[in-house]
Amino acid sequence: MAAPSVEYTIGGVKIQFPCKAYPSQLAMMNSIVRGLNHGQHCLLESPTGSGKSLALLCSALAWQQAQYGKGLSSVCKFIQFNTNVDTFVSVCSVPPPPEEYKPKSLASRLSDKLQTSLTSEDDDFQPDRKRIRTPAMEQKFTSCLVLVINFFYSEQCKIEENSLDILFFYLLSLPSCVHQSPMVSCSLCPCASSKGGQNGAAGKSSKEKDKEGKKKQVPKIFFGTRTHKQITQIAHEMKRTLYSSAPMTILSSRDHTCVHPEVVPHSNRNERCKELLEAKNGVSCRFKNGVHKMQDQNTLQWVHGLHQAWDIEDLVRLGGRLRACSYYAARDLMQEACIVFCPYNYLLDPLIRESMQINLKGQIVVLDEAHNIEDCARESASYTLNKPQLLSAREELDGMVTHNIRRSNHEPLRAFCCSLLNCSVLAEREYEMSCKVWNGKEVLGLFHTMGITADTFAMLQKHLAAVLEKEERVGLVNGREDTVEVPTISSASSSVLKSLFMVLDFLYRDKSRFAEDYRVALQQSYAWTTAPDIPDAQGFFARPNRRRHSAKTKTLVHTLSFWCLNPAVAFSDLSDSVHSIVLTSGTLSPMGSFSSELGVKFSIQLEASHVISKSQVWVGTLGSGPQGRKLCATFQHAETYAFQDEVGALLLRVCQAVGRGVLCFLPSYKMLDKLRDRWTNTGLWEKLEERKTVITEPRGGGKGDFDELLQVYYDAIRISGEFAGDRALLMAVCRGKVSEGLDFTDDNARAVVTIGIPFPNIKDLQVELKMKYNDQHCKARGLLSGSRWYEIQAYRALNQALGRCIRHKNDWGALILVDDRFGNNPNKYISGTEINDHMLQPLEIHVLTNKPSNVPVVLHNV
Repeated sequence: MAAPSVEYTIGGVKIQFPCKAYPSQLAMMNSIVRGLNHGQHCLLESPTGSGKSLALLCSALAWQQAQYGKGLSSVCKFIQFNTNVDTFVSVCSVPPPPEEYKPKSLASRLSDKLQTSLTSEDDDFQPDRKRIRTPAMEQKFTSCLVLVINFFYSEQCKIEENSLDILFFYLLSLPSCVHQSPMVSCSLCPCASSKGGQNGAAGKSSKEKDKEGKKKQVPKIFFGTRTHKQITQIAHEMKRTLYSSAPMTILSSRDHTCVHPEVVPHSNRNERCKELLEAKNGVSCRFKNGVHKMQDQNTLQWVHGLHQAWDIEDLVRLGGRLRACSYYAARDLMQEACIVFCPYNYLLDPLIRESMQINLKGQIVVLDEAHNIEDCARESASYTLNKPQLLSAREELDGMVTHNIRRSNHEPLRAFCCSLLNCSVLAEREYEMSCKVWNGKEVLGLFHTMGITADTFAMLQKHLAAVLEKEERVGLVNGREDTVEVPTISSASSSVLKSLFMVLDFLYRDKSRFAEDYRVALQQSYAWTTAPDIPDAQGFFARPNRRRHSAKTKTLVHTLSFWCLNPAVAFSDLSDSVHSIVLTSGTLSPMGSFSSELGVKFSIQLEASHVISKSQVWVGTLGSGPQGRKLCATFQHAETYAFQDEVGALLLRVCQAVGRGVLCFLPSYKMLDKLRDRWTNTGLWEKLEERKTVITEPRGGGKGDFDELLQVYYDAIRISGEFAGDRALLMAVCRGKVSEGLDFTDDNARAVVTIGIPFPNIKDLQVELKMKYNDQHCKARGLLSGSRWYEIQAYRALNQALGRCIRHKNDWGALILVDDRFGNNPNKYISGTEINDHMLQPLEIHVLTNKPSNVPVVLHNV
């Protein structure tokens, strides 16, 4: 059960909050309600750990509920005017309110009513009980429903069908349904269109259809965040609220939701799943056939027991128990959901939106942890492929043409692939690496020489749609006439062509207005590959200890990249059609850059203050180690043993001074590997392990492996007693899995140490092109200069790592920034962070085991 809530009325919307809200939460809810009331976009910054997710959920769901309430109130007024209220109440068997009546939400009333009917005592051996209505009462009941239906199709109705469904559900949850009554003509019902009634949709005039199109729709809430781990935390927060029973779903990939025992162990679940769906080997997916068991919101809540907000793991367990596909069930549940959770690339990437059938027109889009949204938007409108992928697609199209399968459609697509393969003009760039870069207009000119223009591209799109369309024809199978499915290209080739066409669509859209926002790079590089083991003449392989070191061969690699340098390109699909966009994070500053980069006017902006006092956090900079050596984590210094040893000695001192959990963040996985190797050789790693349980963030690996490592860390901190040690150290990477979205509350992070400044790789061609692009357009579009953009990327990553420590108003800990540049040039390297300058001080490492009254007070300088 949710805890007793506190009610706030903001902008005419009653918001039930699970506790007394912080001032920053009230400010956020006020901004969100204002934005939703006026259909405006919001940019809201609130420090990490200040409860912004809870404020987001409660305010957005309360506003949505209020919109449904407006529609229902108009229906009830219509019924009240046309029939006696007492009759309506008695017919529907609604009990009178108790003496101490407290208003409940519609969802709560439905929940109570249905829960009572489902959980009545000693009903296991009783026959189904039906409520007996007299013919007179039945007639009154159906009259009320006819009034509702007539009202819905009248000119007075300005609400959408989904709003009315809530009232229908309340009335039709009673044993008698309007469809079972012979007294009501089905032509009045919305289902009439499927039965061909004269009053159905087929028989309506165009004027009536226009009226229906103008009905006010209550928007769905699409809540996007960066990772599935963050979605789990958001679902947990929603469970705390009175809105926890709102119809919801979580969209995710097959990797997270597939329960088929033949697909789960497969390395490529998407391919294996599609094979089963197409029944290529005569075996179809029995789990997909059972998806009806859990694809309905009412069934999910009242039959399967998911009354409160649920996580994707809950749906997966239910799918395994029912032998039903949780992947497709989650997609089907979106139809009736009030709020839809998903990673935010599902909302930005046009191909994923098409695949998942996500329509954002008129909806509310909330993007939490949106500090990465610029990068995600640029990636969503970009695509990179290599030569083997293109060759494979061309060969497959070649086979289709050779076998005369939809030849007229496959031939133009094959010619398109051949044209791209002939792009081989390279210019020297660096040692053993070559590239050629075109801007958008140049690449359109290049395409023109290949015969690809805006008009011919439109024809190519039609050809691609035709070859992907499933079709059956009559043919001979084993000498008998039977229907045969026309072969189509593989999903891999389909993905290559769809992705290329997605980029070309942006390049040719609106008279090529986005062409200048693209750079196309053809790169040639070399990769070292290991030749596979070859058996001897008898078919045996050598033992591992007798096997020669496998010879590595140098392989030439060509990649063709279509890079979008302007996130506003992908965002244009959203900003032009949605009701409101709400972006939130703890690290949005400078906020002006978001508006200019995304091409969206954020009419409502907020920079909320933190909920903690200065005495709860100690922020310090450290420019030298225990031996007095300067610590500057630039590439030149970080490669030296002196730097690596000094950082190791410093980290050991921190672990000795700080009890419980310590997080250490490094700029890259490469540095993490180098430090671990060096400390293992010098014996420092062993000293760290003597003091604490040491966990390192894995570079790759599956979700289960990462969760298992995290659990080892949490368990080590929870252990108490003689064998507890001084708990745990977690070494991670900025922009990695640990640095964003994970909650290290209380003892899980009493100190966060950051080594260096996590700048993007300056030698990366895409980073270089983005900096030049910003320099070119900074004055005209109000973008940050290239150098400033480069610095901001580092500060946001740094702030996200530091934000793992303070997670609620009573939390406390130390933030330690290790790099000489912080102390030598604070105006440059610290002003970009959310840490107030007056809180920063040269660091003295103290024993930090209990909450200090004024943190830097306890022991001596290291």
